[in-house]
Amino acid sequence: MRKLLACIVLAAFFVGCNEQKSDAPKADESLNKVKAAGEFVLGLDDSFPPMGFRDKDNNIVGFDIDLATEVCARLGVKLRTQPISWDAKEQELNTGKIDCIWNGMSVDSARAAAMNLSDPYLKNRMIFSVKDKALANLAALAGKKIAVQNGSTAQKLLEASEAGKAAKEIVPFDDNQTAMMDLDKGGVDAVFLDEIVAKYWIVTNAKDFVVMEEGLSDEVYAIGFRKQDQALRDAVNETIKAMQADGKFAEISAKWFGK
Repeated sequence: MRKLLACIVLAAFFVGCNEQKSDAPKADESLNKVKAAGEFVLGLDDSFPPMGFRDKDNNIVGFDIDLATEVCARLGVKLRTQPISWDAKEQELNTGKIDCIWNGMSVDSARAAAMNLSDPYLKNRMIFSVKDKALANLAALAGKKIAVQNGSTAQKLLEASEAGKAAKEIVPFDDNQTAMMDLDKGGVDAVFLDEIVAKYWIVTNAKDFVVMEEGLSDEVYAIGFRKQDQALRDAVNETIKAMQADGKFAEISAKWFGK
């Protein structure tokens, strides 16, 4: 009987140990999973030039795409671009459809809370672009219609600003290109967007639009990963740092921005 009781106690002890082990944090396999799959899936709004957009042959190209292609080459995997709804980007990431969000994504507190963000890799300024040169400052936008991309940090910033509160209407669009085209047609009086995007659109479309000197905010861009995917985030982060150190980052920057 004593032997039987001793066996029961030992069995219970080992079961308890196994249960404790099962509760231990799982190893971060995010980088290994990407390497095993042989591809890195990048989620983006494919109408956000010059960061990520479709060229005349419908290929997805851009500054971020070139950066990601080089990162993938150095990690030994292929890049796969996956267009997503920008308004539902966190959901697309957390359901596992994509490995990251990499598309001129501005950093704010909400995104920092929802995602594991890379180090900032590019500076940006939030500005107003206008067609009518008489609209020279923020005060002139009072009572005007201002367009902005739906689900963007620009939208939240504009809605909270004095310029947004003084506007006749804030008009949301799915993407900045459509907003800029509506400005060209006279549907809105101004577009609030990233300076990088505005200047690229104005130059490539040969439009005589103005970027107001008076903006609302300076921002930085970062890459968004799932909270638990620290290994993958760190690998991409370190690869970008290496590209900055060896000149490859500057080479890609010169291709898209001239400097």
